[in-house]
Amino acid sequence: MFEWGRAICYSGYRRNQSPAAKIYPSYDEVVEDLQILVDLGFKYIRMYDPVNYARTVCQVIKDKNFDLKLMLGPGLCSEVNNPGCPWLKVTYFDEELAERARYNDARIEALIKIANDFDDVVNAVSIGNENTPSWGENNVPVERLISFADRLKAGCKQPVTFNEGAFEWPALTELAEHLDIISVHSYPLWYGNTVDEALEVNKTWYKKIKELFPDKPVIFSEVGWATQAVDFSQMKEGQPNEVNQKKYYEDFWAWSDSEKIISYMFEAFDEPWKGGENPGEAEKHWGIYDVDRRPKLLLQKK
Repeated sequence: MFEWGRAICYSGYRRNQSPAAKIYPSYDEVVEDLQILVDLGFKYIRMYDPVNYARTVCQVIKDKNFDLKLMLGPGLCSEVNNPGCPWLKVTYFDEELAERARYNDARIEALIKIANDFDDVVNAVSIGNENTPSWGENNVPVERLISFADRLKAGCKQPVTFNEGAFEWPALTELAEHLDIISVHSYPLWYGNTVDEALEVNKTWYKKIKELFPDKPVIFSEVGWATQAVDFSQMKEGQPNEVNQKKYYEDFWAWSDSEKIISYMFEAFDEPWKGGENPGEAEKHWGIYDVDRRPKLLLQKK
């Protein structure tokens, strides 16, 4: 297990860039981004896909001798149909599902390759990201996730984890046996809590999951607070804003730093490529910087 330090999720797509379009940040843009994060004191970053962008990030870290380590995931797609997903109404035929499984196999191999090529930069590998919820867009059967964990352990030397929401972990005890680290996502804002309630919600989930897996290191691989939203079916109106983001992180850090709990902030920069056409959607506004690298209130000097 790696030693404690501040951590953050890094998905640095600029305007008119996105993983869907396969238009990635340039080398110089990555240098700019990572310098920002190093200057803020972050020691760990997390990325989601074993694509050329991740390889560029690793190369920048080596070239610039940045004191950063990377947790990298495989960027899986769904291998099953999930009618419970509220926004994706697609039914895949059997051959399409088989092709998607082959895609995931290739992503695991790509992850192993990057982890081995940059074994001094990549300090943890993940078998997936939110691939088991009832609402999930990219669900993968647990037995397949177990096989991915075993393949990663056989193929590279880094500790193996799975990034999943707090609500899902109690049902994943079999999978956990194949993991080195339990990585938890906790989002009180999505749960309908206020910023004043958020810290206790995170503390409660951390305690519960530590009790579920007493022999495993438990970290937060996503914690965050959006600064804008237009749909309040889940969030409480008036909660997503920069003032509350500042309070959320200051309260959270006071606790997590004192307890030495590794916690990846979600996230470094706003991501306008996410979600639909409405620019006010919450998915686009979790950064502590906006997409133009302007710091939000949390980072502004008094």
